[in-house]
Amino acid sequence: MSQPFRVPRPSGRLSRRHARYHSRCHSRRQHGSSAVEFALVAPVFFLLLFSIVDFGAMMWANLTMQHAVREGARYAVTGQTGLDASQSPQRYRAVIEKIHDSSLGVYDMSQAKVATWVNGSSTPNGAGMFGSAGDIVVIEVTCDWPLLTPMVAAYFKSTGGKYRFSVAATMRNEAF
Repeated sequence: MSQPFRVPRPSGRLSRRHARYHSRCHSRRQHGSSAVEFALVAPVFFLLLFSIVDFGAMMWANLTMQHAVREGARYAVTGQTGLDASQSPQRYRAVIEKIHDSSLGVYDMSQAKVATWVNGSSTPNGAGMFGSAGDIVVIEVTCDWPLLTPMVAAYFKSTGGKYRFSVAATMRNEAF
């Protein structure tokens, strides 16, 4: 019987050289494709990243102003003035100053507007600005937070590319 035909195997040296050559060529091709893939994915990745940062900043500003308004309302219902206690407008300025100081700079950056109510009606400047003992005091602050990402700002066209939010605190006056 004749023996089956065998294909001669290359020696070990040739196969190792071939493997090295193949891996070098393959890695060169990979470098180029990695750059192209990065160029395609990077804009989407950075848009997503900056959008997350923008939404995080919006929520931080909202929570910071909520805290500041709560501090200002607490300051108002305890009868503190911080400035000249004999004049009511001075008391109002002291409450606004308390809100400003507690806002970590958000008050200035967002061009905040303050509105106050006592027992459901708008408060006048004068002796009863924050009411008397037992009255319900509401302090509301409306802010326009500037956005960093133009793509996110496009969703807020009605407010000029700014995130508009309002925060309020409602408290009952203490006997002061």
